[in-house]
Amino acid sequence: MTPLTYLVALVDGGGTVPPELGAVRRLVERGHAVTVLAEDCTEPDVRATGAVFRPWRQAPNRPDRRPENDLSRDWECGGPLRLLDRMIATRLVGPAAGYAADVRDAIVEARPDLVVCSMFALGAMVTAETAAIPFHVLMPNVYLLPAEGMPPLGLGLRPARGVVGRLRDRAFGGFIRRSWDTRGLAGLNRLRSQYGLIPLTTLWDQVHRAHRQLVMTSPGFDFPAAFPPPVRYVGPVLDDPVWAAKPWAPPPGDGPLVLVAMSSTFQDQTACLQRIADALGTLPVRALVTTGPALDPSALRAPANVTVVAAAPHREVLRHAAAVVTHGGHGTVMKSLAAGLPLVVMHHGRDQADNAVRVTARGAGLSVRRTASPAAIAASVRRILEVSSYRAGAARLGEVVRRDAGSDALIRELETVPGPAAPA
Repeated sequence: MTPLTYLVALVDGGGTVPPELGAVRRLVERGHAVTVLAEDCTEPDVRATGAVFRPWRQAPNRPDRRPENDLSRDWECGGPLRLLDRMIATRLVGPAAGYAADVRDAIVEARPDLVVCSMFALGAMVTAETAAIPFHVLMPNVYLLPAEGMPPLGLGLRPARGVVGRLRDRAFGGFIRRSWDTRGLAGLNRLRSQYGLIPLTTLWDQVHRAHRQLVMTSPGFDFPAAFPPPVRYVGPVLDDPVWAAKPWAPPPGDGPLVLVAMSSTFQDQTACLQRIADALGTLPVRALVTTGPALDPSALRAPANVTVVAAAPHREVLRHAAAVVTHGGHGTVMKSLAAGLPLVVMHHGRDQADNAVRVTARGAGLSVRRTASPAAIAASVRRILEVSSYRAGAARLGEVVRRDAGSDALIRELETVPGPAAPA
């Protein structure tokens, strides 16, 4: 195939970065030229793919993943509407003009055939649309936008059943859509007007203007729905982040190994991790807790059978593990299922309740409140280790995840580039 030129507008969403950069690495390996606009905290990860790193200059740019440099600080919000306001102001619409300006400058220099955008990078989509360069949107999650038949996101709901269920979805879904539009649509349309584009009817219409919305999960994991024509399921990317490439060996002993993997970003999870460690200390298991770059391992008191480290290569650890305790981030869930392991999910926010309900609906694990006591956590871990149906459910789902992760759907869609339209 003739080599193409790509410009990737990457917004650091924590666990979304490894799969998005996995897509970049695959493009580079196939001989394409890729420039990645990203935050300084992701520079080592970007350069490891072989792509050209270009920092955000006018858009937000975090130097590291420490909590004090987190723009959204969603753990402080205390309620869904405050969280929505914070996301609009710090992630989606507030910084959109900066993303648009940086992408405009990068387009002049890189002259890409295709712009590939993180879902938060609405401003990057505006600039690509103005320049008549086709753009794709990466979604390394379940499908996050409203769709007929999909339960409203963020609430951890199963698909609707019957009249009451459909009324539930209509009421909650309508309220959520209006809330996004009331807070963000006017600001986005002002930016579009500055770039000579027509106004949109809803906030998420900006994403729907993409040539492709690439959903980087297994359709067998997500719930079915009626999707817009640009939506394509392309399977998960199971790459570990660069910072997790540490030497690792299983801890000594004969008990089953339990991996504890919470968010790679700060979500005020220290107290939850401590209760998990205390719970595992009461069980005949070996436990490995990885805190990620946002937490210091020394913040936790570890029982004798619990090892706490900043990072470990999860794909290697999972080959030795019997179960996983996690916040329910999509990347951790996918890798755990690919290894055929049942999960205890203690969701903290974001899309995690929705990932948790997809796990429990398939019998691949349990969902436990993040505030659960050590005794309740221990009981849940003991249950998924002892009740064989959870491992069987995880194995069934894992077979689908591995199949879709091994397909060429992602690279095939990224290499399908339509011709340019007339400039706006």
